[in-house]
Order: sequence, then C-alpha cells, then structure tokens
Amino acid sequence: MRTKTVLLTTLLGAASIATSVAQTVYSVNAVGYVNVNVKAGAFALLANPLNQPTNSVAAVLPDVAVNTVLYVFDLTSGQFITATKRATGWTGTAATATLNPGQGFFIKNAGATDMNITFVGEVPQGDALTVTYPAGFSLVGSIVPQAGNLEKDLGYPAKQNDVVYKFNGAGYDIYTRRAAAWSGPATDVPMTVAEGVWLKAAAAGAWTRNFHVN
Repeated sequence: MRTKTVLLTTLLGAASIATSVAQTVYSVNAVGYVNVNVKAGAFALLANPLNQPTNSVAAVLPDVAVNTVLYVFDLTSGQFITATKRATGWTGTAATATLNPGQGFFIKNAGATDMNITFVGEVPQGDALTVTYPAGFSLVGSIVPQAGNLEKDLGYPAKQNDVVYKFNGAGYDIYTRRAAAWSGPATDVPMTVAEGVWLKAAAAGAWTRNFHVN
C-alpha cells in the first residue's frame, strides 16, 4: 500500500533518549501534536489523530473550554450520547467514552470566541492499523495523522454505493462511490488531519493501514 505522509503536523521526534554506561538508547515511538480550530458557537466533526495511554475523553480532550459539548455516536442505540466540559471535568453519559484514533465525534464550541483544540500523543504506527465499521452509518476518520484523499492517499477500501458525508460547518458535502470513482464535489474525498466524516457503508468492513514514521 502506498503511504503518502502529506502532513504529520509537527512531529516532535522519535526521541526520548537515555544514557547508561556509555550507551544511548532511542525510543521507537514518535510523539507529536495537532491543532484544530473550532469557530465560536460552531460544531466540528473530528477524529482523534494520536494515541494516549487510555484515549479517554479526559485524556484526549483535557484543555477544551468550559461548556464545550462532546457528541459520540453510539452504534448500539443509533443515537448520540453527550458530555459537557465543566470546571471540574467532563460530565454526562459520554464522559466515560473512549476516543480511539479513527473514531469520529462532534464537538460544539459553546463560547463566543474561536477555540483551539490541541491533540497530543503518540503517532499510531505499524502494520495492520485498523478501523472497523458496520454496514450503515458510523463516524470515522483516519487512524493516522495524515491528510489526503480518502481512498487514494489514506487507503480507505471503498465499495460501490458507499456514501461519505463531509461536514462543512453548515451542512454536508456528499460523496457516493460509484463503479470507477466518487461522485460529488470531487472524484475522491479530501480529508484534513483530525477530520471525521459520516460513513454510510454498503457493507461492514475494515479500513487498514500500514504506517511507519521512524
């Protein structure tokens, strides 16, 4: 599979160096951060691009503004569960959710000024990094912090009649996979780092990547 690292958004390094008895040991991990701006009073459809030890809501979104609202789509019920950031932490049903890389979610900036969300963590890398999805609707994103076209660059295994709804702030740009290409605003679906989309999959599947930065 062709891997195109379009954007890794300030890779901090394959670092963490320790010295012992004249021997230098290098960590195989790469850590970084990704900044996403959410407009005042607006929704954004995001996906966690980096790994935390637990990928809990508190770990992935520790510093968002008070009164920010998180919406996580529950596949079992087909409905959203929510959590609200308070001064003391996250409260609500979704406060105990897990936001793994490749899982999409909505954020609402309830404030009167733009909000910057900074994701910090380890870059997912290795072979067979996988996002599974059911037939029908789910919220998904790239499992690695990479921008590009959904199918060509990011390796989504498109099937005929798959539909992607890309949130544009006011509604959705809709892309449908036909026999040869996507129909819609473009012949493939452009994705930015940490962007989530609605996927209406024609069949259940697995979006698998081999991705290495070290």
